[in-house]
Amino acid sequence: MLGQRQGLVVYLYSLKQAKMLRRYGNVHYISKRLKYVVLYTNLNEAEALMEKLNSFSFVKKVEPSYKPFLKMEFENSKPDKAKEYDYKMGI
Repeated sequence: MLGQRQGLVVYLYSLKQAKMLRRYGNVHYISKRLKYVVLYTNLNEAEALMEKLNSFSFVKKVEPSYKPFLKMEFENSKPDKAKEYDYKMGI
């Protein structure tokens, strides 16, 4: 069973080693133009994996995704009356 997942964005100098990153987690996306890989791993292993990936010579930098730490319930989800009236008018 999968636990909490953490996304890591790994920026590379060359895409030759992008396939090698599969052994460290699930490769979700590879950008050929901007030369980065989106990699998903377990939340509790993310910090150690970031340090390990930064030690490789073909890696520019590694950035974590902050999505697991964001609050997804929004406070004011109902539009106010003035905007609602504008939408009905077609403005």
